[in-house]
Amino acid sequence: MGLLRFRPETARPLLDLASVLLQGPHSLSTGERELIAAYVSGLNGCGFCRAAHSSLAAAQLAGGMDLVDRVHADVGAAPVPEKLRGLLRIAGAVQQGGRMVTTDLVESARSEGATDLEIHDTVLIAAVFCMVNRYVDGLGTATVATAGMTPSGSS
Repeated sequence: MGLLRFRPETARPLLDLASVLLQGPHSLSTGERELIAAYVSGLNGCGFCRAAHSSLAAAQLAGGMDLVDRVHADVGAAPVPEKLRGLLRIAGAVQQGGRMVTTDLVESARSEGATDLEIHDTVLIAAVFCMVNRYVDGLGTATVATAGMTPSGSS
């Protein structure tokens, strides 16, 4: 939270956007959207965001942390609905670069029932988390784990 306190004038728009994308009313559940954020954060190697959003997704998805871990290990074999798998593949393409999102990926997700809004917001969630992951890691943000502390604040 230190980064957000350091520049509150930039933190507010970032937090507002994340809130709309992850918790606002949507045809995708909050757990599914948190899973997209966790998946992209994992691909980016951002341990803090991967752990935080994996925990949030696991708390809201029927498969819990086992499901989240299976998505991180192999999205193609994870026991998720095909629509979500298609959206996760789009998110993974965004993580590689925006131009990696192909017509085939979009059409595949659509054929599994993904709406234009769900595709749009998946791309935006992935893009936002690429930025946030780089922000967190680029400033060498110390987390409870990297600071060698327990969650209670003691070493």
